[in-house]
Amino acid sequence: QVQLVESGGGLVQAGGSLRLACAASGSIFSISTMNWYSQAPGKQRELVASISSGGSTNYADSAKGRFTISRDNAKNTAYLQMNSLKPEDTAVYYCNAVYYSGYITLNGAWGQGTQVTVSS
Repeated sequence: QVQLVESGGGLVQAGGSLRLACAASGSIFSISTMNWYSQAPGKQRELVASISSGGSTNYADSAKGRFTISRDNAKNTAYLQMNSLKPEDTAVYYCNAVYYSGYITLNGAWGQGTQVTVSS
C-alpha cells in the first residue's frame, strides 16, 4: 500500500507564492511520473503539471511561467513551486504518482489534497 502526503497549502494574497510538497511512502520500487492536479468547486479535476522520472516536465497553459514542478527521487517527493498566484488558482491541489510496485507492476496513487486559496 502506497500513501501520498501533501503539504504546503494555505491562504495567500494575489501575487504571492506557495510551495507544495508530496511525499510518497510504502511499497514503491520506483516512481515513473508525478503529477499535480487542481480541482475548484463544481469543476473537474485538471492536470496542472507533471514530471517524469527523467525530469521532463509539462504544464497547463495557465501554469506556464508561474509554476515549477520538481522531484527528489531519493526521497520519493514531488514539489510544486507556485509564484505570481492569482485568485483563479484557488482550488484543492492533489498529488498523483504513477509508480512501479515491482519490476513490471505499474500502479497509481492519489493524495488527499491540500487547499490553496488566493485572495484578491
